[in-house]
Amino acid sequence: MFIDEVNVLVRSGKGGDGLISFRREKHVPLGGPSGGDGGKGGSVVFVADEGKSTLMDLKFQKHLFAKAGETGKTKNMKGADAPDIEIKVPLGTICYNKDTNEVLADLTKHGQRAVIARGGKGGRGNRSFATPRNKAPRIQENGEPAIELNIHVELKLLADVGIIGFPSVGKSTLITILSNSKPKIADYPFTTIVPNLGVVERPGINSFVLADMPGLIEGASKGLGLGHQFLKHIERTRVLIHMVDMSPESLRDPYEDYEIINNELKDYDYGLLERPQIIVASKMDMEGALERLETFKSHFDGDTKIIPISALTNDNLQELIYECAKLLEVTPFFYKKDEVIDDYVEYNFADEDKDILITKVKSDTYDVKGKLVQRLINRSNLMTEESIAIFLTKLRKAGLDEQLREAGAKNGDTVIIYDLELDFIE
Repeated sequence: MFIDEVNVLVRSGKGGDGLISFRREKHVPLGGPSGGDGGKGGSVVFVADEGKSTLMDLKFQKHLFAKAGETGKTKNMKGADAPDIEIKVPLGTICYNKDTNEVLADLTKHGQRAVIARGGKGGRGNRSFATPRNKAPRIQENGEPAIELNIHVELKLLADVGIIGFPSVGKSTLITILSNSKPKIADYPFTTIVPNLGVVERPGINSFVLADMPGLIEGASKGLGLGHQFLKHIERTRVLIHMVDMSPESLRDPYEDYEIINNELKDYDYGLLERPQIIVASKMDMEGALERLETFKSHFDGDTKIIPISALTNDNLQELIYECAKLLEVTPFFYKKDEVIDDYVEYNFADEDKDILITKVKSDTYDVKGKLVQRLINRSNLMTEESIAIFLTKLRKAGLDEQLREAGAKNGDTVIIYDLELDFIE
């Protein structure tokens, strides 16, 4: 089964919490704090594997949850790190954040790794907070929280040469003869409903990957027929073999077919027309094909190269192979270009992205949130006065007091920081 799209929920592992502990053994004088640090949470990692050709493994794994790091231990022992979850995916796999449509990973090389959800760091135990002034600290850090993402994973095949054309023009037959691929072949349209890959090897040329794409019809760029399921797989091909059926049995005009296919490529993504095309006239062994080829050629200038082939008699197949190899030597890879207006990029930050966000909820009450505040809350165990004091000190160093004054806070006003309710003192 060929699976090229799947949605998955991923969650990294939470970092282990640091421990508060003291050595009290009889024969260990002045043992002091001995709480160890927490272990690192597991990450969710995608690894590109050239041995994979489908996203089948992810089809039945709707949830990828890594384990949390272990809590720190006594005697200054660190908690164990949780193992990473590694998922092998085919070359050409793209991973998107489903909620923001942000590209998280684009895996194009064998062995390439991408951390989709990074595991949380472990929190520090009280041994890490010991100082000459505070030899018995009763504070520790919690581990970083887990990251949870809804992701969309999509496979766009990596092929050097893609064969395009209307259904039943002979694409599957061609890839069968030129490579080791064995696609389904029959005398009815849309026999090929998934792309097929094959490797073409001949003496004197560099081998290349050939892709037989599912048949295209008018309106495919708008989703008709196999639509985008077909078109997305040619986005990364470097050279296109455009096959046109010359047999009178097709009952279609070859040049009209040629124009329709190119219009669909243009409507889907104009960049698809930038890559070189080799026009191939197929089924030339059929009676009447030669006359139709001459009419077809009359629409082009004399410099346009059209290769007539016959899969039945193997006519001109070697010429086609060497023409592909020659074009591949001078054709770069194609990538989508991001539009940049006026040579600069403007970044707009949402309120929740600010380090400290102050909201006046009443005439004498202020609510404090923000990215930095959330991070400190997650790492702090606010069960002791020492922990609260350190938490507030970090916020003051980040400019909390100045921002409260700018927001209009006066002496005695109430400041709410998540579950903490404090008085503002000048």
